[in-house]
Amino acid sequence: MVDGKVRGSIVCTASISASYGVTTGTDYSMSKHAVLGLMRSASVQLAKYGIRVNSVSPNGLATPLTEKLLDADAKTVEEIFSKFSMLKGVVLRTNHVADAVLFLASNDSDFVTGLDLRVDGNYITSDAVI
Repeated sequence: MVDGKVRGSIVCTASISASYGVTTGTDYSMSKHAVLGLMRSASVQLAKYGIRVNSVSPNGLATPLTEKLLDADAKTVEEIFSKFSMLKGVVLRTNHVADAVLFLASNDSDFVTGLDLRVDGNYITSDAVI
């Protein structure tokens, strides 16, 4: 993009686990912290070329991978992850994450760079606080 003098947008996929400590999955959390660091540094380094760099950090959602990891069907996985969202009445699905990515890649976010857009329904670490 720099060599071709192309303005544009780079959107990375991080995770809400990069914003919180975790009790398990330290390697996953560390890798997502690295994504945030890369995004933040790249957003500073590439801004002078008109290249925006942002990230999207979703809460957990039902995907083939999470279904396999949890040995559960999509509905059960959604129920599990819904406990960690304060926002009720809607379940996080892949289309919500895709919409966030589309926003960051579009001209609607032309003056947005260095942002980690959390698509998490106001993530909480325990449903006991609701």
